[in-house]
Amino acid sequence: MNQLRFISVFAYVSVAVSLISCGGQHQEKNATDTTIIVDSTVVVKTDPGTTSPIVTTPQQMMVVRHKVANFSKWLPSYEEHDSMRQANQLHSYVIGRGMQDSNVVVVAVKVDDMEKAKAFSKDAGLKKAMQKGGVTGTPLFAFVTMTYQDTVSIASDVRSWTTFTVKDWDAWQKAFTEGQQERLDNGLAVRAYGHDADNDKKIVLVVAVTDSAKANAYWKSDMLKQRRMASGVTDEPQRFIFRVVKRYK
Repeated sequence: MNQLRFISVFAYVSVAVSLISCGGQHQEKNATDTTIIVDSTVVVKTDPGTTSPIVTTPQQMMVVRHKVANFSKWLPSYEEHDSMRQANQLHSYVIGRGMQDSNVVVVAVKVDDMEKAKAFSKDAGLKKAMQKGGVTGTPLFAFVTMTYQDTVSIASDVRSWTTFTVKDWDAWQKAFTEGQQERLDNGLAVRAYGHDADNDKKIVLVVAVTDSAKANAYWKSDMLKQRRMASGVTDEPQRFIFRVVKRYK
């Protein structure tokens, strides 16, 4: 008989997230300036009899971040234009909202053809659709190749999207993998990582926050600073904290 394993972590702290500014282009605070809160019960479920939840087949994605005048009005407008995305081989995947400013929206879509995705990001039709939906300021586009995804069910919807640069992709990935238990012990569960579609030295990392107090302390710790140095990180990581509010199949 299949067995079910449950791992529960309870977190309750207060929040103050320093994220991104509005206007021309959103700017993120340094990792050391980021403080978050989560009030959630984290439940991870796996079934040994099913296919592994770990996906290592590279997945191309386009991620857009922008501010909207009103999220409840923007979302229907976004979904009304799904045919436009489908025509450009883009598939809705995840929508998130900033923890500090809930009208800052992050949209992740899966990409079949990266060149079409890049062209679509500059299309006048997309700009018009965004304006109709109430997008303000200049959208920030990222084109990434996710090389690792953990699709196991987890109750915490709070995510950290972090970007940074490394000296060498392979060396960083090896060192990062070795730090898995350390991250889990400090309230962070890796959901996905990869790199810029055109530069494997520009890393993209998505983690679920399962314990805010531990995560905030870890992000500011010498322990993490030393691990970054050892893995070849060359700049200060930039972090954006958001909550997943909708997932698409």
